Amino acid sequence: MKFLSGKFLTLFISATFLSGAEKNIIFFITDDESPTLGCYGDRVAKTPAIDALAKDGTLFLNAFATTASCSASRSVVMSGLHNHANGQYGHQHSFHKFSSYFNVIGLSLPRNLSKAGYRSGQIGKYHVSPEEVFRFDEYIKGNPRNAVQMANQAKEFITAENEKPFFLYFATSDPHRGGGIDRNSKLKLKPDMFGNKQDRKPHDGVNEVFYQPKQVPIPSFLPDTPETREELAQYYQSVSRIDQGVAKLVEILKDAGLYDKTLIVFTSDHGMAFAGGKTTVYEGGLRVPFVVRNPYEKKRGIRHQAMISHIDITPTLLDFAGALDTQRNRPLQWEDPGKAFPAPQTTGPKDNRGVSAKLSSYHGKSWLPVLGEPMASHWDSIFASHTFHEIQMYYPMRVFRDKKFKLIWNIAHPLPYPFASDLWAASSFQAQYQQSLSAPYGKKTVRQYIHRPEFEFFKIDQDPEESNNLAGKPKFSDQLEAYKEKLKSAQKKFQDPWVMKWSYEYP
Repeated sequence: MKFLSGKFLTLFISATFLSGAEKNIIFFITDDESPTLGCYGDRVAKTPAIDALAKDGTLFLNAFATTASCSASRSVVMSGLHNHANGQYGHQHSFHKFSSYFNVIGLSLPRNLSKAGYRSGQIGKYHVSPEEVFRFDEYIKGNPRNAVQMANQAKEFITAENEKPFFLYFATSDPHRGGGIDRNSKLKLKPDMFGNKQDRKPHDGVNEVFYQPKQVPIPSFLPDTPETREELAQYYQSVSRIDQGVAKLVEILKDAGLYDKTLIVFTSDHGMAFAGGKTTVYEGGLRVPFVVRNPYEKKRGIRHQAMISHIDITPTLLDFAGALDTQRNRPLQWEDPGKAFPAPQTTGPKDNRGVSAKLSSYHGKSWLPVLGEPMASHWDSIFASHTFHEIQMYYPMRVFRDKKFKLIWNIAHPLPYPFASDLWAASSFQAQYQQSLSAPYGKKTVRQYIHRPEFEFFKIDQDPEESNNLAGKPKFSDQLEAYKEKLKSAQKKFQDPWVMKWSYEYP
């Protein structure tokens, strides 16, 4: 073998760096987005970049958040643990101050990818705590309401001449509510702007896509009212802005010769920010878009039937990176946090630590092995939960769902259902609430939405709209009792502290 020398060696090394390292990862997570995308059959949504990604990869049709609350969900995404196990029951910011246990550090996604030889970078919404647990190597500034600008800001990180592969955690604030109300609306109750600008002004570098209220589809959990339609039109505009950010990222990757060396995962923290979606454990809150483009998977355009959830993300990304101990279902370089990671100097040695024995493996599992097999199974069922969103929103709920039935246990059912501040103020809800408690709200009344029964039991394969509660109907009493046992078993498996209520309330 002849060795390269001089100018030719320099050119060879430069070309190697320019082509980039193998097995890069972009994890793209949006804020409060349902599967309202063209690739999911939405005939109104203009999302060509995400649709193209799905055609060139895998579209999961049964992907679920495990909790429909922003910080709590993101803690699951980055730990592979249900939020009651990682400690982050609700919001991290402001006066809410929920925080993951320090010894989650042993399972933390960004930390373990860094240990596996990745350069890790984060841009956009962070929304978890403590930073020491979920620490990235680099924090990139960007406007979370403009995914195009974010992509441009992340370009230097993506294309850096470095032999290490990169992991980019790309988190928009779109299509979360925010930005005030649309002053130009003729309605008395004016719609939220969902991050859009007043007077149809565009975000820098974005070709804003506008939607007509009369054209938007109405999800079954929402009322078909002018207020809902105007808010949905704003929501869809925000979704299309996200799509242009995906397009820009793909362009950057292709120009740098990295598109076929980079895993792209696109999802959301939970469903859309409307009452009946976000903060609930109904389908509108838990169902999320989930698109994966693995450049090393030969099969393309797969519409996958497997049930997956957010607890699977961390083990899957580590599996892709070759950093997962598949036998023990934990990082290949896992270290006992009690021994390897002393608490920060600013806190006490035992401050905010969970039980170490419960934090030595992931709740989720990698779906990488089934990625190219559209009919392969992953989970037979999904366990989901909710305890808090904001601090004033205490309302614990637990869910067991498979492809036939769905059981919701409203643990705090004697209490009225509490509202997130942005959902309470939403014109789509207030328009019905101000009429009366008997006013319709989707398949329910306002009263039924606020005052919930202890158990909600749905034949979900025949009733995906969750319109017919089977709890209390003699014909389904045996199935209900069987699913209560399944729920209880899931709670035991995942160390849910609320499992104890079965023993003192149902001895």
